[in-house]
Amino acid sequence: MPNNVQTADDGGGPQAWLKSLPLVTRFWFGGALLSTCAGNFGFISVLKMIWMWDDVWDNFAIWRCVTSFLYIGKFDFSTLMCLYMLQNFSQRYETEPYNTGAGGGTADYIAMVMFGMVSILATYPLMGMVLPVPPVFARTLMFYVLYTWSKRHPTAPSSIWGIELKAIHLPFAYLGLSVLMGSPYADIMHGIAVGHLFYFLVDVVPIVYGKDFVHTPQFLIDYFGVGAYVSAPTVEGRSGVGNTTWSPPGRANPPSDPARPGRGHDWGSGGQRLGD
Repeated sequence: MPNNVQTADDGGGPQAWLKSLPLVTRFWFGGALLSTCAGNFGFISVLKMIWMWDDVWDNFAIWRCVTSFLYIGKFDFSTLMCLYMLQNFSQRYETEPYNTGAGGGTADYIAMVMFGMVSILATYPLMGMVLPVPPVFARTLMFYVLYTWSKRHPTAPSSIWGIELKAIHLPFAYLGLSVLMGSPYADIMHGIAVGHLFYFLVDVVPIVYGKDFVHTPQFLIDYFGVGAYVSAPTVEGRSGVGNTTWSPPGRANPPSDPARPGRGHDWGSGGQRLGD
């Protein structure tokens, strides 16, 4: 049975592996790795990267709106695990995201991430009144993506530390594990809450209330095109897992469901194994 999984050692090492990642995952993972290393090695002060609304408002430090979603924390095992999970979960979602107008392509995923970032920043003061939420949101955004993916693939087989479970239970398994181990869990709860807000607005509101509020902005569709990802061939002519492409303007893939461009993709019960 041929092995279709591309690794960091296939055809160019880590650089080729990084380039094989989908667009958003590549920049998010690369930015998180660089920001975390820069903060830990002292190249950039961590205080310059964490979220501080007063500094954004008074000194126009708008870079904090991005760096607070990139810097993870001090070097330890949990930071390494977060980097792995960020790449894994983001890549799984980005290859088959919610269709909010762009046929499930790059534009839809960017819009979904932007919605999550804005919602996390807007609800951070409220969460801070209940739980001690740290002013860095890489983990929060990661669990936002994971929760949204799990709602789209509720029956997909998953596992955590070798324990088999369905995808719909995966975010709560990580939450329970963090509580039992005495690790911080406020960021996980925050990500799950924002993820449920996105799911509610995209899937529940249109069906129950007949309203459709969440759409991918047209400028993203114009730039990135429409259509789901297609697997790019490797040097051996095979399709590689995680080696996906996006369509530049004017060369878009066809929508996944042209008759219903906004909704209705049948995701089935398949899926990728996560958390191993």
